[in-house]
Amino acid sequence: MLNLPTPELKFFADLSVLVAKPHEVGMTHHGVRRLIPITGGQVQGNGWTARVLSGGADFQLIVNERMAELDARYTIETDGGDLIFVQNRAVRTAAPEVMAKLIRGEPVAPESVYFRCSPSFETASASLAWITERLFIGTGARHPDKVVMRFFEVD
Repeated sequence: MLNLPTPELKFFADLSVLVAKPHEVGMTHHGVRRLIPITGGQVQGNGWTARVLSGGADFQLIVNERMAELDARYTIETDGGDLIFVQNRAVRTAAPEVMAKLIRGEPVAPESVYFRCSPSFETASASLAWITERLFIGTGARHPDKVVMRFFEVD
């Protein structure tokens, strides 16, 4: 048996990402395509804060009545002025009636939805370069006007 370290999770940041009304492309051969504009938000880490800049989007594929694949891309600006590009891929699953409410923009109990994500980061900041060299995972909840998430560094 190999003696390899067991990964641990370290808190990285809490995010509150504001979203606008979805643009629904409709049923394609892969599923229902939707684009949800990102209009702003806040980030809170240990000893640092940032804001989510408007102009990003969450590109969604509703695979079936129980599952959606998400691919959000946006930029955050730290309190120090550094820009970080975020790409966050996620899987969201729930009972069909819960998913239908989410798609309609209605509130649902976060514990009724499996929402897990894997964010990655790119930055030109030398002091933040380490975030491009790590893996992160997270959990989230969709609300009618925002998505809240907690990201962890896999240590």
